[in-house]
Amino acid sequence: MLDTTRPEPRAAATTPATLAVSVVIPHYNDLQNLDACLALLMEQSLPREAFEVIVADNMSPCGLAAVEAVAGDRARVVPAPEKGAGPARNAGAAAASAPVLAFLDSDCRPARDWLERAVEASARATVVGGRVDVFAEDPQRLTGPEAFEAVFGFDNRTYVEQKGFSVSANLIVRREVFDAVGPFRPAVSEDLEWCLRAGRAGHPPVYADDVVVGHPARRTWSELARKWDRLSREGYLLMIEQPGGRLKWAARSLVVLASPLPHSLKVARSPALSTAADRLSAVAVLVRLRLRRFVMAWRLLLAGA
Repeated sequence: MLDTTRPEPRAAATTPATLAVSVVIPHYNDLQNLDACLALLMEQSLPREAFEVIVADNMSPCGLAAVEAVAGDRARVVPAPEKGAGPARNAGAAAASAPVLAFLDSDCRPARDWLERAVEASARATVVGGRVDVFAEDPQRLTGPEAFEAVFGFDNRTYVEQKGFSVSANLIVRREVFDAVGPFRPAVSEDLEWCLRAGRAGHPPVYADDVVVGHPARRTWSELARKWDRLSREGYLLMIEQPGGRLKWAARSLVVLASPLPHSLKVARSPALSTAADRLSAVAVLVRLRLRRFVMAWRLLLAGA
């Protein structure tokens, strides 16, 4: 269970001498979620003087002044003019001062002990992927996309332990390792590519189940489709860099097309859903989305883009 209880916030000035961790948050025009995220960061069990928060704004249409107004004295805002979450994370990391970097998304809800556990985990491993719990706006009235994401949203343990990467919504990296591995690349699946690069350099990610953040489920079909269209484009660009990448991409698309059958069984058995209606709506979204991904995969392949 995600612990976001509200103790009295610690109001101490951040100084380089006591700094243990820098929180890096890429941001694009999401002021309400950013405000909620920063509020929870101000209530961490880790003393306030032990961490700094850097918001890297990716040229939000609302303007830098609006972002700074929301951040107030809770975070330092830096501009990130190059488009993309990866370049924004790079800009935030470049401005960070602590020996540990904690990457977090602006719509995430960190558990109260997130930073304390992150610092502890970083003493055991150079790259750490934490747990990401998906939450819905109204758990008693799930939309189809929310039901789907409750089952398939962020299985970061599997990503880390079986695929060798962590999502960057909850990624903890020692500063010297980030500098040695290099920045996130733009346009591709930056968390996957960066973690694989780190693994080749001798720093594979380690999973930490007690380093917890919450992430909102996509509530509408358009939100979910946009997410997977982006992931498909980024994944394609990364895969075609490999020998035989286009052939691998074509083969993978067939696996995606066939995946609703076994994954429907996963929906049926998932403890994340409690009603038959939610399970049926999740399966309906599963089938629709996998068909969309199959079509998108071949559009990319045939266009060569």
